[in-house]
Amino acid sequence: MRFTPQFLDELRARLPVSEVVGRRVKLKKAGREWKGLSPFQQEKTPSFYVNDQKAFYHDFSSGKHGDIITFVMETEGVPFAEAVERLAAMAGLPLPAVTPDAARYEQRRKTLHDVMDLAAKFFADTLASRAGAKARGYLADRAISPATQLQFRLGYAPPERFALKEHLGKQGVPVEDMIEAGLLVAGDDIPVPYDRFRDRVMFPITDLRGRVIAFGGRALEKDVPAKYLNSPETPLFHKGDNLYNRATARQAAHNGSALIVVEGYVDVIAMVTAGFAGTVAPLGTALTESQLVLLWKMADEPILCFDGDKAGQKAAYRAADLALPLLAPGKSLRFALLPEGQDPDDLVRSGGRGAVEEVMAAARPLADVIWSRELEGGSFVTPERRAALEARINELTNGIRDEVVRRYYRQDLAGRLQRTFAPEGGRGGFAGRGNFRSGPGRGFPPRTGGAPNRFAGSGRRGAAGPTSIPSGPYQAASPQLAASPIMRGQRSAISRREALILQSLINHPWLLHEHLEEVAALELAHPEAHRLRAGIIAAFANDHHHSPDPSEQAEKMRADLDVGGFSQLLQRVERAITTQAVWGAREGAARDDVLATWHQLVALHRQWHSLLRELKDAELALGEDSSEANLAWLRDVKARMAEVDGIEALIEGFGELSGRFQKSV
Repeated sequence: MRFTPQFLDELRARLPVSEVVGRRVKLKKAGREWKGLSPFQQEKTPSFYVNDQKAFYHDFSSGKHGDIITFVMETEGVPFAEAVERLAAMAGLPLPAVTPDAARYEQRRKTLHDVMDLAAKFFADTLASRAGAKARGYLADRAISPATQLQFRLGYAPPERFALKEHLGKQGVPVEDMIEAGLLVAGDDIPVPYDRFRDRVMFPITDLRGRVIAFGGRALEKDVPAKYLNSPETPLFHKGDNLYNRATARQAAHNGSALIVVEGYVDVIAMVTAGFAGTVAPLGTALTESQLVLLWKMADEPILCFDGDKAGQKAAYRAADLALPLLAPGKSLRFALLPEGQDPDDLVRSGGRGAVEEVMAAARPLADVIWSRELEGGSFVTPERRAALEARINELTNGIRDEVVRRYYRQDLAGRLQRTFAPEGGRGGFAGRGNFRSGPGRGFPPRTGGAPNRFAGSGRRGAAGPTSIPSGPYQAASPQLAASPIMRGQRSAISRREALILQSLINHPWLLHEHLEEVAALELAHPEAHRLRAGIIAAFANDHHHSPDPSEQAEKMRADLDVGGFSQLLQRVERAITTQAVWGAREGAARDDVLATWHQLVALHRQWHSLLRELKDAELALGEDSSEANLAWLRDVKARMAEVDGIEALIEGFGELSGRFQKSV
């Protein structure tokens, strides 16, 4: 294991949390702790606390909690391994090598990184010299300013066959290193290796740390075999596993910018210059599965931006087919088609940022693109053709690996089929819409049948049909099974923390005066918790709940919930609370104790859901790459989840003002 628990403990011991956090947050001493404004969301009153003795931070406003590694991951948008490496560099702690072979391999990669950096400097210097006049003219024609050229480290490879080779040789770089880095063309039939890139504008490709790992070269002459030429596969560079401008885009996406995928280097530069810092591009190939996974690590719904011609539309359809089997809850794509005859660079130069924003605002979800593609140019005048369309759609949805996403796609597309081919006026026959043809026009056809019905049913309460959605996560096959103890047991499985949150609101409705939006935004895992929360909010809306007497408010709340049919659900909430030690959630607790308990409950609840999402990311990363770093990440997440479970016990210490002794924490 590369990052052993002993190494991670040593790292945490060397770096006080206040030192790491203090680089981003202005902290003030508060007793034994430090406090400051939350780095995760805007606030006016400090609710972010750092405790060096316990080696963790806690943010009451967002619920985030963790150590120095978590903080770097959260604020800088980097994975576990990179966060550890950055902190180790800050602490002056050498990174452990797994084996001597691994150490030698790492040293070899470092040598090649140095070679690539020397090459990038040579190309940049050549661009700035007299020899780079033609390349500077090309960049000026593309409206790429000198400042932008420096930002992206652009360069120029001179036309001579041995210019780079001779320059690096004078720097002491062996020819073997140049070949291994992909800078020279070599082979058994080539007696003298020569420069791979000649008479080309050079676009350095970097890794997540900003180190040059490859180049893309754009030819300046028209009669060359390849307009764009990329570095070959090397120990540093695997074309299908990287994205141009990935490091900058990842940070931008982490800071809230849209993640946009375009087709070329110049397109990326134009978009970034226009203010869209979260723009990336594949490296000379169609989007790969590995690149799609990279995109989803940066954003839940990247926008794929394609040229507005037939080729662009086909590229969008290929990307849709690639993504469909890989969809996961919350992970999808949106598609934006540019005006015909324009690429992103053209659009930026002709219309500026506003034109790009219009195109991005019109981006369509993946389900729309799939539906449009299946209807495109088709005639469905016969039942057989409509049946064939339904069979194709079923085949597509069957390919979705995630069971939940697959179910919702079936419901969505079944609803579109029903609306598209429904009998006019609700009567027999397939007149009108049954003869549907996709209309003419550029790009994806407009949506059919209006906005999708989120329930994809008839609209009548209790209506049956192939597209109806069950009311909860469990669907009984028969009324007898629905009434069985097994299903009753499943429906009562509300977590202890969610039950405490709901009980706090029932016993102290005045919490909703200041925390209504917070309550509405909470992630609740169980559908009955969702239903009870809705009932609590609806009951609170009644004027008589605004009585100044807290006990009267609680009585009114329970009476309204009983009238609303929540009696059994209230009993299940009571059963889910296995301890009565959480004093602040009970009736009669003092206001300050209730508030303290509420803040802790919500903070821990949010932290738990954040860790659940990180756990899924860590498991996915380990499944893709069973490295020691990914294994360490997974173990670290599980350890932090156990820590949250331990911290949850702290809320039992609140209650001093309600007549209880406060526990020493």
